Amino acid sequence: MRAYVFTDKSLERYAGQFVWLSIDTEDAKNTAFLKAHPISVWPTLLVLDPKDKVIFRYAGGGTVPQVRKLLDDGQHAFRGSHSKADTLLVRADALAGQGKQAEAAKAFDEAIAAAPKDWPRLGRASESLVFALLQSQNSQQCAERALALYPRVRGTGSAVNVAATGLSCATNLDAKSWNRSELTAGLEKATRETLAAADKIKMSADDRSGLYESLVDARDEAKDETSARKLREEWAAFLEGEAAKAKNPDARAVYDSHRLEVYLGLKQPEKAIAMLEQSERDLPKDYNPPARLISAYRAAGRFDDSLAASDRALKLAYGPRKIGIYRSRAATYLAKGDKASARKTIEEAITYAQSLPGEQVSPGMIASMKKQLDTM
Repeated sequence: MRAYVFTDKSLERYAGQFVWLSIDTEDAKNTAFLKAHPISVWPTLLVLDPKDKVIFRYAGGGTVPQVRKLLDDGQHAFRGSHSKADTLLVRADALAGQGKQAEAAKAFDEAIAAAPKDWPRLGRASESLVFALLQSQNSQQCAERALALYPRVRGTGSAVNVAATGLSCATNLDAKSWNRSELTAGLEKATRETLAAADKIKMSADDRSGLYESLVDARDEAKDETSARKLREEWAAFLEGEAAKAKNPDARAVYDSHRLEVYLGLKQPEKAIAMLEQSERDLPKDYNPPARLISAYRAAGRFDDSLAASDRALKLAYGPRKIGIYRSRAATYLAKGDKASARKTIEEAITYAQSLPGEQVSPGMIASMKKQLDTM
């Protein structure tokens, strides 16, 4: 969004109406903000009142028109609600802003139930509801509500997140779930329909890529290798086309993480390596290219290069992101057959994680690394 959205001149009309602030959640100096406003997905857009109270919250990215709509909704919420549904939506946003996702989901659902037929905030409320259910690990209700709400947001920008998030929840359901097949089939159809309407909806390239990702995951879960590969090839071609249109290295690197995922899925690590080596040359102060090269080199069997990339990434990274780099480095040691070094690396990761403020690392993250040590 920094490369493609916030630079758009049409947003200049909001100057003087908002005080713009970007928070680096990796920086320990921002832990007080994170304690008051827990963030679990990036980007997250918040509108705060002068007393630092969340009056509007939206998790995820968006196009310029979507951001304009979100800012207008934020102003609407600040000036005062005009219906029961609006009042409930403000309350739901506040709960989500406090990290109370289960309670927020209930409030979002209440707002939708109370909404008039032509309520202009239905799409955002639907997206927020499905996301809150995902965050509260209620995959069953997440998939069910997504499938029920999709017809009401079909053909809009909100269809992207409702369909794709719902499909992810459906594929996460236990095989014993009585309606798993029905939910998966319905949401996969909705996701394909939304992807086919991408030009009409005018969604961002990032959103379109997310739809491909959800569809690939669903086909992988169904063990449908032929369809999954076909989708990955389409996905790769789309991302390559978007990257080729980028006007500068920063804009091109926006697609690096998705391209890495799809190339590794196609078992083409050499394409990922060439892409990421270029990004590292172009963006020498960014830890992301070397951090991503760790897994690309590992997939190609170039273990020493993978470890060297992790050294470079660790020197540049800070905050919670370093934990992922340590874990990726440990995976390379394991692939190399050096279990002792892998164990030592995870121990370093745990020590580092425990040194971070509690707002930056969850107990679950540390527990999962300790469990990983036990399995070694």
